[in-house]
Amino acid sequence: MSNKSKKFQIKRKRNNSLYIVAIVVVVALASVVGYYFYSANQGSSSVTNTTGLVYAKIDTSMGSIEVQLYPSSAPKTVANFVNLTNSGFYDNLVWHRIVDGFVIQTGDPNTRNGGGTRSTWGAGSSSPTVPLEIDSSLHNDVGYLGVARRQDPNSGSCQFYINLAKNTNLDGQYTVFGKVISGMDVVNAIAKVPVDSNSQPINLVYLTKVTMISSP
Repeated sequence: MSNKSKKFQIKRKRNNSLYIVAIVVVVALASVVGYYFYSANQGSSSVTNTTGLVYAKIDTSMGSIEVQLYPSSAPKTVANFVNLTNSGFYDNLVWHRIVDGFVIQTGDPNTRNGGGTRSTWGAGSSSPTVPLEIDSSLHNDVGYLGVARRQDPNSGSCQFYINLAKNTNLDGQYTVFGKVISGMDVVNAIAKVPVDSNSQPINLVYLTKVTMISSP
């Protein structure tokens, strides 16, 4: 074999080696980048493993309400609430059910911007649904938040209510996942607005925004 042929084979082997090394590097980088984005997304989209204190501010057209949530007692419910909050789901919804002495309720997407047909208010939901989570230490007492649902105990999603009275008859049937720590005067003011025969406010009261906060 001539020296020229030998040189060509050596060069081709070197090129093949460089090509293989380049592929390995690209695959390695892709794996690292993919894992980074997967980890980041996992961390930002769920608080299922959170056991510490979680707070939220509920802004309404009548003032602000601050609440403490219970991820240890209702992890799936709180995770769902936080995810909906961070997506802007709760922006500009109506407090569509107001029953003085019982509850005020909101979270129905059918009420966004006060639109839609009033007959559908209270029927809206979101995906996914969350199962019933019961903690015997939490009760439907004054100022506590619960998850509204359909007949199926595991059909809770986006709608929630704030208790205006000691509604312990609801215990064991609806997930209690938080309590008002500031702004109960706003809750009581909403409870006093005039309503129609369907317990819907005549002059609309809005849930303008929910924001997760680090501390009250």
